[in-house]
This record gives sequence, C-alpha cells and structure tokens, in this order.
Amino acid sequence: MIVGALVAFNSNAQTKPTEPQANQTRAQQLMGDIAPKMVELTDEVLFGDVWERPELSKRDRSLVTVSALIAMNRPEQLRSHLALAKKNGLTEKELVEAMTHLAFYTGWPNAVSAISVAKEVFAQE
Repeated sequence: MIVGALVAFNSNAQTKPTEPQANQTRAQQLMGDIAPKMVELTDEVLFGDVWERPELSKRDRSLVTVSALIAMNRPEQLRSHLALAKKNGLTEKELVEAMTHLAFYTGWPNAVSAISVAKEVFAQE
C-alpha cells in the first residue's frame, strides 16, 4: 500500500492539485506539486503508520480527529475527515451529537461552524 502510494507519488510529481489523477492519494492531489515532503509524511507516517496502529480502531481515530478539528476550528480539514469518519463507521447522528457535546467544551461558534460544514458534507454524499 505505501509502496504503491510512493510509486504513484514519484510518477506524478508534476501533476497539479487541480488535475487529480485516480492513482494519487488525497495528499498528492492537494499539495504534491508544492510540498512533496509533507505528502510523504502524510501518506507514510500519518496514514501509513499512525492510523494503522491497532490500539485504536479507525472509527475511534476518526472521532478523536473530528473532535480535535472542531476544537481548533479547522473547517477545511474537517470536511474530508467527516467523510472519512462516515467510511470508518460513524453515523451522521453520532457526528452531530459529538458536535453538540463539543459546543460546551470547545465553544459554541466552533460547534455551529462544524455543524454547517457537516450539513454541506452530508448533502454531497
């Protein structure tokens, strides 16, 4: 999996993010033309190692990640992680409930922004 991602990365290094190719990772599509080291770290370390560790399920990792992105008010990254969270087994109701819960710990504006992003993401699927 990692080797395939690296092969795709190396063979498509000139591809711009506005021209995504099917064999590219999302990191390659978004920043491969300008930040290849960041792509390597994202694909190999973050998603190739950290996300694959057995101590937490991918579902739990998604919930933790979505919660952190809400707390830090990072809507751009939240979009992709909400979609990933659904693929990893979280329901829309569970994600919205987490946002409601987080409103009291991370601030009302962060939760309201997250719900707005969720509404947009959920409508696209």
